[in-house]
Amino acid sequence: MDIRRLQAFIKIIDLGSISRAADLLNIAQPALSQQLATLENAFKQKLVIRSKSGVTPTTAGAELYRHAQTLTKQFDRAMVEISQGAGPLVGKVSVGLSPYSAGSTLSVKLLQLVRERLPNITLHLTESFDDIYSELIMTGRLDMAVIHGAGPIKGVIFTPLMKEEFFLLAPHDLEFPQNEKGAVQLADIADIPLLLPPKHNFVRKSVDMAFIRKQLEPRIVAEIEALITLQGAIEQGIGSTILPWSVASRIVVPGKSRIFPLHNPVIQEDVSLCIPEIIPETEASVAVRDLLIDLAKAMAASHNWPGAQPFG
Repeated sequence: MDIRRLQAFIKIIDLGSISRAADLLNIAQPALSQQLATLENAFKQKLVIRSKSGVTPTTAGAELYRHAQTLTKQFDRAMVEISQGAGPLVGKVSVGLSPYSAGSTLSVKLLQLVRERLPNITLHLTESFDDIYSELIMTGRLDMAVIHGAGPIKGVIFTPLMKEEFFLLAPHDLEFPQNEKGAVQLADIADIPLLLPPKHNFVRKSVDMAFIRKQLEPRIVAEIEALITLQGAIEQGIGSTILPWSVASRIVVPGKSRIFPLHNPVIQEDVSLCIPEIIPETEASVAVRDLLIDLAKAMAASHNWPGAQPFG
């Protein structure tokens, strides 16, 4: 089996188009179509479904895609390790960071540590609302990801990093009843306009569940994922939001907005590091993973991070 055919197949599935994959790989489209036909003949299975909108993998194609990711990663790892010998750790490590979690707060510090301690490793950092990181890890497109939740998900290994508490971020002039610790209860904010991410976002799911458990109906006036837009809307007094401390503390503007702890109930979520269960880790990814775990635990234990509880 020619490894280049597998690499080309991965590009076809990633881009959802034979023509776009051919352009990216700088080969003629008929030649790429012939490579795909050769793969289908070898496996005696139809691997893609063609339509006007592009190509999608069949069940067999999705299975080959998963295995192809593993094989090409191992091939790339062999090339690097053999060519570099026993020298310093080298290679590229891909890390997914959920924008609404502690992961996005860790990104700059992780990059700094990798540059200082592992200078021959190229760190690929990505933040995305649309991609499901667990699927990207299972298929080998990411080496690891920091997400909310503790699993289990088949094909993914979860390492708990911390428990992260959610806070109310409101316009500065808005007042609420507070307990002796300055915390606001959910019942007292049920009628205020809220700006929250869409229902598929883990923050929204956690907030919705908290309101359901208290038999309350939140007044959601807009669904916003862009943090810059959310920050500006709160500054203008359009509404308030509920976010993990790691996110709320980044977009609060002194004199324009304020952060309040929540109680009755406290809203918390696990933050975990995910790695693939089947695809072998490279030495480079193990080194980055260890740095990320140590960094997350140190930040969770910091006095500058209220409401975070480190595991272990």
